[in-house]
Amino acid sequence: MSIARPLAFAEAVPMPELAFSRRSALYGLGAAGLSAALAGCGVPAAYVPEEGREGPDRSERDRSVAFSNWPLYIDTDEEDEERRPTLEAFSEQTGIEVRYTEEINDNDEFFGKVSPALMNRQETGHDLIVVSDWMAARFVHLGWAQKLDRPAQPNVARHLDPQLRSPAFDEGRLHTVPWQSGITGIAYNRKALGREIKSVKDLWQPDLAGKVTLFSGLDESFALLMQGEGVDVTRWTESDFHRMCDQVENMVKKKHIRRFTGNDYTSDLSKGDVLACQAYSGDAIQLQADNPDIEFVVPEEGAELWAESLLVPNLARHKANAEALIDYYYAPEVAASLAASVNYVCPVPAAREVLAGSDDRETAELAENPLIFPDDDMRKRLVVARDISSAERRSLAKRWNAIVGL
Repeated sequence: MSIARPLAFAEAVPMPELAFSRRSALYGLGAAGLSAALAGCGVPAAYVPEEGREGPDRSERDRSVAFSNWPLYIDTDEEDEERRPTLEAFSEQTGIEVRYTEEINDNDEFFGKVSPALMNRQETGHDLIVVSDWMAARFVHLGWAQKLDRPAQPNVARHLDPQLRSPAFDEGRLHTVPWQSGITGIAYNRKALGREIKSVKDLWQPDLAGKVTLFSGLDESFALLMQGEGVDVTRWTESDFHRMCDQVENMVKKKHIRRFTGNDYTSDLSKGDVLACQAYSGDAIQLQADNPDIEFVVPEEGAELWAESLLVPNLARHKANAEALIDYYYAPEVAASLAASVNYVCPVPAAREVLAGSDDRETAELAENPLIFPDDDMRKRLVVARDISSAERRSLAKRWNAIVGL
């Protein structure tokens, strides 16, 4: 079976560099002021009710859409990295010009950039953005994300991964749709360590003293660590959080944890400075390609399945065009192109069959990679954690940042 356009798998799609990761986010409450009141999402004047979010839609007369994403988070042409084959195919099929920018380098930084306009009921200039789900939760809770026209998105309705269909912050995915997904688990050097890691508790064994790193970002780190304590992270409590912090604080005092990291954990693991660490599934694929001794594990207690999601901010000028672009990426053939390039968990399980039918052997093998298409056994251990509420965030971030040293 050959793969129809827009896929072009004449040879295997190269893996993206690890210099940047979508999940290496700002830590805790964030920088750029994120203005404490706004970060708490508790400012009554900031909330916009559903009826006040939609403005005049110019999609019919202005066939364009402004789409802002993270760097290295879309397919590119192997000979010209400025070209993005799936976006070009969308424009050819629909006549809609995509003004694509890679301006989202940090969730909180971007939030700080657009929040003044949204709070004051003004346009942001963005029709479609991608943010991590914990940040998408802020947009949803503030009423800054428009309700999507699901009847106009048959691909989303049909193909969205069932495990990602109804997060606590956006039940039914009425305002958001996953762009890509991933798993926060454990990566380790099996050969250097000389044993398997099967559990989060295995990180605390004496032979890993000074050889472990954890993520410094609160939203990136807390769920896996709670799961290691046997917590159901779909309904964790503040007591669960503080009990987890007690454990981590104890390991910091013992110097068992080498340091807390952003995406630079990949360098530590590659160089052998650490033997085990919290890691993202998308990064693990490249780490394994560079060093076959690196393994990625979803612990016995489970791991967090997360997503970075598309949303249409309030007063977007081209909402219908944005919705069309979202639905386009949920066509299995298009989702397969994207998955083959970025190597994160694909939110369109039907894309697996498309990749499996590729004439290129390496591309076809991606269909069997559980870090792109988790198998049934792995899925049983994956959960979407409940997000940190606005009421909880300030005190929990204060506790976590004190441990991390932020």
